[in-house]
Amino acid sequence: MGGEASTEGDVYSYRIMLLELFTGKRPTDDMFEGGLSLHEFAKRAMPTQVIEIVDQLLLLEGNADSNNVNGRYEQIARVNECLVSIVGIGIVWSLESPGEHMQMVDVVKRLVALRDPLLG
Repeated sequence: MGGEASTEGDVYSYRIMLLELFTGKRPTDDMFEGGLSLHEFAKRAMPTQVIEIVDQLLLLEGNADSNNVNGRYEQIARVNECLVSIVGIGIVWSLESPGEHMQMVDVVKRLVALRDPLLG
């Protein structure tokens, strides 16, 4: 990244932002030298290691009843499923080839569809 500003660069930056928000990583971080990209980093974690790459601040304990073990496991499973879906959307949306990535309207629809069951 870097160099002159362009519409294409701005659109790519906006698309990669979903992965940045959920991983807490930036495409310019040192770990992404030598051919590894934020996109590839997220892709390699799918689906079984997503919880390992998600920003730990997002995983702080919510308002689950700590005395209800089954309820806590259900909440963890629901959050993990949601994170896998969100990171998956981020991976597809951040594809560099314009013909391969999702349109923004489709991303928003899928994110809203994930939000409602998680909050409800």
